[in-house]
Amino acid sequence: MESYEEEFNEPVSPTGQYLNSSALCVYILGVLEFEIPIDDFQTMSLLHDVFLPINTRFSSIMIKDNNGEKKWKKVEVKLEEHINVPTFPIGKSSTQIYDEYLDEYMSKIAMEHLPQHRPLWEIHIIKYPTSSGAGTLVFKLHHALGDGYSLMGALLSCLQRADNPSLPLTLPKSSQLPQLSIFNTKTIFKRLPSIFSFAFHTISDFGWSILKSSLVEDDQTPIRSREEDIKLRHVDISSVSFCLDHIKEVKSILGVSLNDVIAGLIFFGLRLYMQEINLKSSKAQSTALVLLNARNIKGYKSVKEMVDNTNKGASWGNRFAFLHVPIPELSDARFENPLEFILEAHKEITRKKNSLATPLTGMLLSMMKKLRGPEAAARYVHSTLRNSSTTISNIIGPVEQMSLANHPVKGLYFMVVGPPESLTITIMSYMGKLRIAFGMEKGFIDKQKIKSCMENSFETIIIAARKISAKTQTSI
Repeated sequence: MESYEEEFNEPVSPTGQYLNSSALCVYILGVLEFEIPIDDFQTMSLLHDVFLPINTRFSSIMIKDNNGEKKWKKVEVKLEEHINVPTFPIGKSSTQIYDEYLDEYMSKIAMEHLPQHRPLWEIHIIKYPTSSGAGTLVFKLHHALGDGYSLMGALLSCLQRADNPSLPLTLPKSSQLPQLSIFNTKTIFKRLPSIFSFAFHTISDFGWSILKSSLVEDDQTPIRSREEDIKLRHVDISSVSFCLDHIKEVKSILGVSLNDVIAGLIFFGLRLYMQEINLKSSKAQSTALVLLNARNIKGYKSVKEMVDNTNKGASWGNRFAFLHVPIPELSDARFENPLEFILEAHKEITRKKNSLATPLTGMLLSMMKKLRGPEAAARYVHSTLRNSSTTISNIIGPVEQMSLANHPVKGLYFMVVGPPESLTITIMSYMGKLRIAFGMEKGFIDKQKIKSCMENSFETIIIAARKISAKTQTSI
């Protein structure tokens, strides 16, 4: 990189420090599956001319200044150190065999830490055909570089529409986070019940969040081993795809959001899995951390807009929040109907998004960082993750097929690795499909069985929703 001698002194955000600390080290794996075999002769030029210019952090390392504050420092990037092309055993032609080799390789790179003396990213080019594609490209990026919103924006700037590169990719509009408007319409006296309810939920949610992050942990279940050394254990990565139109069909029938349907589907699937492994676990206390994009915007912004310091609403970095959402118990009579899982998810997520518990938690972390240092705040985040059963995060992908250097992208998903949980769940939409991926503690969670339970959950919910729709049409 030219002029790399000049230091780039942007401070590392507090969240970036928490995600790259002695207590916590979190990475994002972005996986692209191609329709045709990978020709990697353009790799160096694409990285140098397209990827690195996206953001200075891709050519920077994290250092401590004289005051002990972490900052990004620009360095020379030796691209060859960031490119990995694995060699699998020869003489094998079955895609099933290569599926197994790829699974093992993904498990291996998920556990490896990136060297801190060079920029915190690398790519892995897998040239072997699998059941998912003729070749696979894996981006491994440290979460301190940015969250899913930022990194998806970066990815989209490298990719083009497969049908017509001159046209922009189309993305579904994401819903804007609801704004608190208690005093906007009616008089204060008429709104008193709402104000009291809002205050009560804020206090109870914030208090519960503190307890869940410090003292109260979920029960041991088939999706939570409670092992102290979970971050040292290997991870299995697997995924399952559903038709997005069917998810939208349920959304319309129940009158809830798309995310509510997805959350309910996952919750029901998890309970089915837990019950199948251990019947008693259907009554266990289990909590999901549902991650939200904290930017008050709709859709993605360009990379230029995100890195513009004046555009705070869509800024690059880690701007997410999490909600503690209890996973309904399958043994509860209220949830005999699987659609109740969706309605309960809708109720809990809507209520928690409309309290001030999330910003108060941010203030608590900020205060903790100032008084006790970033490592103490990182330990608090680690405890928050560890005391829950799973984390669920969601990214919206393009409607049209993408291509990278004339390689059509057949499938796309991501996984977050490094959290101290036995199960991490990510969701991504692409080309009319919803891809749900699972990062599972290897040897503890049965990856085939959990996929089967998710498929069962999906089918059961579709059937139940269509029955409601049929009854409604009959009554009309």
